Amino acid sequence: MNSFQHAEQDIERFRRRILLSGAFVFLCFCLLFARFFYLQVMRHEYYATRAESNRISFAPVMPNRGSIVDRNGVVLARNYAAFTLEIVPSKTNGLEETIDGLSEIVEIQQKDRRRFKRLLEESKNFESIPIRTRLTDEEVARFAAQRYRFPGVEVKARLFRQYPEGALAAHAIGYISRINAKDKERIEADDQEANYKGTEHIGKIGLEAHYEYDLHGTVGYEEVEVDAGGRAVRVLSQTPPTPGNNLTLTLDAGLQRVAEQAFGGRRGSLTAIDPNNGAVLALVSSPAFDPNLFVDGIRFDDWDELNNHPDKPLLNRAIYSTYPPGSTFKPLMALGALTTGKRTTYQAINDPGYFNFGNRRFMDDKVGGHGTVDMLKSIVVSCNTYYYVLANDMGIDNIARFMGDLGLGRRTEIDIPGEAKGILPSPEWKQQRFKKREQQKWYSGETISVGIGQGYNAYSTLHMAHALANVLSYGRVFRPHLVSSITNPSSGEVRLVEPQPIRQVALKREHVDFIKRAMAGVVQSGTGARAFAGAAYTSGGKTGTAQVFSLKSGQKYVAGQLRERLRDHSWYVAFAPVEEPKIVVAVMVENGGFGAQSAAPIARQVFDYYLAGQPPSGPAAEDESGEDEGAEHDLVEEHAHEMD
Repeated sequence: MNSFQHAEQDIERFRRRILLSGAFVFLCFCLLFARFFYLQVMRHEYYATRAESNRISFAPVMPNRGSIVDRNGVVLARNYAAFTLEIVPSKTNGLEETIDGLSEIVEIQQKDRRRFKRLLEESKNFESIPIRTRLTDEEVARFAAQRYRFPGVEVKARLFRQYPEGALAAHAIGYISRINAKDKERIEADDQEANYKGTEHIGKIGLEAHYEYDLHGTVGYEEVEVDAGGRAVRVLSQTPPTPGNNLTLTLDAGLQRVAEQAFGGRRGSLTAIDPNNGAVLALVSSPAFDPNLFVDGIRFDDWDELNNHPDKPLLNRAIYSTYPPGSTFKPLMALGALTTGKRTTYQAINDPGYFNFGNRRFMDDKVGGHGTVDMLKSIVVSCNTYYYVLANDMGIDNIARFMGDLGLGRRTEIDIPGEAKGILPSPEWKQQRFKKREQQKWYSGETISVGIGQGYNAYSTLHMAHALANVLSYGRVFRPHLVSSITNPSSGEVRLVEPQPIRQVALKREHVDFIKRAMAGVVQSGTGARAFAGAAYTSGGKTGTAQVFSLKSGQKYVAGQLRERLRDHSWYVAFAPVEEPKIVVAVMVENGGFGAQSAAPIARQVFDYYLAGQPPSGPAAEDESGEDEGAEHDLVEEHAHEMD
């Protein structure tokens, strides 16, 4: 009995266990079913998309960057296709081993390794980084045969930027290079992040930077089916990219080449402008550089050479470097005197060779002076004393106001970045410039120096060409520009960049015509006569000399006794033809001496080519006879060092 009861109890316990186990299993099945239901029904769309994304990859397709051509169609920047060997570090079986193995198949130099290492530091581990660019067909074939040995390594077709003319107009055109952290911040700030997916290069300086979003185009996408290893199997769909717009420039490549060669490697700058519309015909900064060096990532040796070279070839002197304009300032001073009513053309002074102001004597360039000097003669012979007196009579406020209207002391808003404002001195400027109260006071003697283009005055060749162009257009102020039109290669739509005058300066035609006649006199019988002897056209100009350092009282300036970089800067501003000006040029040669010595011969070659079709036989030769124009002179006042 007892054994029977025990058996029933055991059976009952077994049944309970079975029931509990069954309930537990049923519960588990219910939970599993619920999970399946959740995944398969409620979250079906989400996980289906996730699953599809493991099979489908969206790859950005880079647009073709727009080309840049000069006004005659000469290509200055373009793209071409080539193969690159690229590595995704995270997918390799050892980065160094992979590179060593690749070097047995294709040539990989130390410079390639150094560039790869630098790019690796700037990139994410899963990004594709080039180890070799511009592979030959033979190298591509050799790698394809050994592809299985190198996971994470691919040959890709890439578009490369090329500057066919090398250093020609390099400072104006600029260059592209790999995107860095600062560039990414700019892209994000401009809400262009989506359009730069997969883009590796961006415009750094010049037109390439200013018109970056026009040139870049719109990125496209490919929907690609991939295998388990992430390799593309087939393209499912494609959204083609929109190529970037093409730029047609106002620059004349032939004129640009002549202007650059005229410097003969000397340091300086030149700006040539059409006064009728503000079109920049030539923009020279000498010495220059080859922008092709930057496209693939410049080598350290090349960068060190460019960055540390004493002549600073990377510096855009035409728009950034500013210098005292010297006597090239005098025609503008004369026009200001006529406009403000401080002088008439026939009013004259007697020049004894100096101007006494307070307890100081401001010396003229000519011992004994120029005798009786009216406004015409003051420009032709470049009489300092006339402008000492004129500056004192006009006052700094009138000078600053008039010169500011002509565009000095402000940015011209030319369509390349990096432009300097220059310095148009005034009491307000001095108060902002200096912190110490004793340095903020404006002294009357400083006005005297401003009158001959010295003192605090400092402008680029762009400033001076722009100001003279504004005069010759009878006060119509155009924004200087390098791009004449922007073309959409897809639609063929052409957008012209021919600006209307942005403002009007109140100039009288008879006053401007007088200044033109006076500057023509400089070329006919003044300091510019030797440089333009026998020219097949008429022109007007003005020489100028800018001091590099201030002479002490009684000290004489002797160029031959100074180191080359302490000698005066040579200036020349000019226009041609006199009757209907088509071109305005401002030339500055660093440490070139007198304006007629170095700058004027360069302007002559530019005019000969542009107006008469006469190509030069070589760089512009210096006119050493310019030494006769007062190379040695006594100075009393600190800033009165002006000769031309």
